[in-house]
Amino acid sequence: MLPNTVYCAGSTPALAQAARFLKEKGFVVTDTPQWDVGHLLLDVPSFRPGSPLAEPGKLDTLLGALPRNITVWGGGLSYPALEDYTVVDLLKDETYLASNAAITACCALQAAAPYLQTTWTETPTLILGWGRIGKCLGRLLRSQDCPVTIASGSEEKRGALASLGYDVLDSADLLPSLPRYRLIFNTAPRKMLSREDLAGCTDCVKIDLASEKGLGGEDVIWARGLPGIHAPESSGRLIAETCLRLGMEGEK
Repeated sequence: MLPNTVYCAGSTPALAQAARFLKEKGFVVTDTPQWDVGHLLLDVPSFRPGSPLAEPGKLDTLLGALPRNITVWGGGLSYPALEDYTVVDLLKDETYLASNAAITACCALQAAAPYLQTTWTETPTLILGWGRIGKCLGRLLRSQDCPVTIASGSEEKRGALASLGYDVLDSADLLPSLPRYRLIFNTAPRKMLSREDLAGCTDCVKIDLASEKGLGGEDVIWARGLPGIHAPESSGRLIAETCLRLGMEGEK
């Protein structure tokens, strides 16, 4: 086994960029399975619905063509087939998640812009959810002088947000206020607003960034995997840098 050899098994532009960055760091990167590779690098996330490895048996077939003592790198690696392997799950690394959230927020603004008829300063925006991505979105939108409102069901959180200068809404009181917004971002991975709730938002762009759909309706843009679509170079660099930081190494 050659510890500095990486087999990249994925189809996304971000993974291709990650491979390029690893090559620049002296790693040997291959796109075919070999018995001498030291690392298997998968897409992040690795088993998104519709991806080749999400098909039954595909991962087992892939692992059968590789040495048993490889290290597997990717995201969302809680699979029975990987129980006997050394795995490094980037989606469990807080630094990766924070950086990926920042990239996602930037890409969310890019995704929204073509649908808007106004400048950011004239686009009242509602953010549902105040996790990593929600916080990054809030900061970015405020930097554009966009009027931003954050919805939260927590009185304590609303107080903290108000102290930071955000307009806030109680999640329980959303419906009467919805028609005033021209843009809604959902970042919460649970049901937030139904099609009926959003029926009056005819002039509103609705973008769902969550891993599970939180907004109902045919006109909602479900924008998963934005970094790999709008910023594959940034996303790939982050993947490669995280792998190196977490211990991917070899004889370089």
